[in-house]
Amino acid sequence: MAEPVRLAIVANEVAAAEVVALLETEGIQSIQRKTDLAVAVADASTSSFGPREILVNPEDLDRARELIGSD
Repeated sequence: MAEPVRLAIVANEVAAAEVVALLETEGIQSIQRKTDLAVAVADASTSSFGPREILVNPEDLDRARELIGSD
């Protein structure tokens, strides 16, 4: 994967897994990870709760945005 770029921030790990699965069905590689936005919610270093960001390859960004309905 090239240096990934942020596609979206979603509410939690479950939502992130759904987006990653959708992208995978369309052949788009992606990863999810915790954001530092979770710090206000709980200890971000140990919690799986809180916002997650979805990252994709730069060349897939436009197509991925179309798939999830994001601008």
